Amino acid sequence: MKPCFSILSAALLLSSFGIRHSAFAADWPQFRGPNGSAVSTEAAPGPKLAVAWSADLPGRGLSSPIVVGGKIFLTCASGPDQSNLHVFCFNAADGKKVWERVMKATGRTMSHNKTNVAAATMCSDGERVFALYSSNDLFAFDLAGNLLWLRGLTYDYANASNSLGMSSSPVVADETLVVQSENDSESLAVGIDVTTGKNRWKMERPKAANWTSAVVYQDVVALQSSKGLTGIRPRTGEVVWDYTDGASTIPSSAVTQAAIYVPSNGLTALVPEKGAASQLWRASGLKPGTGSPVVIGDAIYVLNNSGVLIQASTATGDEAWKLRLKGPISGSPVAAGKYIYIASERGDFQVVDTTAKEGEVIHSVELKDTILSTPAISDGAVYIRSDKKLWKLN
Repeated sequence: MKPCFSILSAALLLSSFGIRHSAFAADWPQFRGPNGSAVSTEAAPGPKLAVAWSADLPGRGLSSPIVVGGKIFLTCASGPDQSNLHVFCFNAADGKKVWERVMKATGRTMSHNKTNVAAATMCSDGERVFALYSSNDLFAFDLAGNLLWLRGLTYDYANASNSLGMSSSPVVADETLVVQSENDSESLAVGIDVTTGKNRWKMERPKAANWTSAVVYQDVVALQSSKGLTGIRPRTGEVVWDYTDGASTIPSSAVTQAAIYVPSNGLTALVPEKGAASQLWRASGLKPGTGSPVVIGDAIYVLNNSGVLIQASTATGDEAWKLRLKGPISGSPVAAGKYIYIASERGDFQVVDTTAKEGEVIHSVELKDTILSTPAISDGAVYIRSDKKLWKLN
């Protein structure tokens, strides 16, 4: 992942000269943060959060905010046919809009009423931001909002669509943007050069509707589908390992440095190796709902379709406790320190102390708007979007 290495090198160089630059550590660059782990590398914002600011949005979206260098980037879609595609940049400190870009969709904008054309979360390599929509329109901007390149992927792959709407979020690794467009017809994944917008590679994918997002495991991008999980080299598309025992097409996998926890036959813990993946354990009772699991230390947390949060061991899959949350919940939980942060569809933002004996919701904030998205964590704050607003809580 060269972009990450260059950022780290720059941070170390600044540190050696005694210059403080906290933005690198605070970045939340993609769906569910660093590597798609859903876990912040910073100290927890804390439990007693309150609304610091909110910013109005002109349209809906299920995409999550990302945070790069003290700026919040977010998409939405507006208009009666959702053909107006917005990208926003907000200042994290005060919520003021830095820039906005509006493009017209070139692909199909149909979607289920619950979802939206702006369903996929943006991602960033620290120099650029990438915005993908259900219409298969893809845009690259620099951090100042200058358009670098665009792709109307429907022009290249005319049958890559889903009547319910697509939502797989792209990831960037080794100077390559990996995009999944998986459906019942022309199902594919492509690796795109971040500087030119041109394909490095393209591969066929299982023909089945799929809304999961890739995660990054030890510099390998893991693509999930109904068939299982496939690890690829991001620059070349070379398959490194393959798990073929099936997987969910809605909740995505959780990843740590040691293992991948796949929503497969409940939940299955894997250690990928060259050519295959060894199964550590399988727990049929740990079946995620729409939200993806998250790992904190030696425990994994799964939110099922009943709105029950389950803590289990990462070593064995054995359950420790269950905690009912205010639901229904569509988004995925994210974590920092010992706390899990999650919002219900009705706007109940909840903070869970995972170290309490049976888990405990120790704080909640009523945002009073529909929330279907996943929070982001950066620099002591939590960001989440509702149907009408972007919120900062700290």
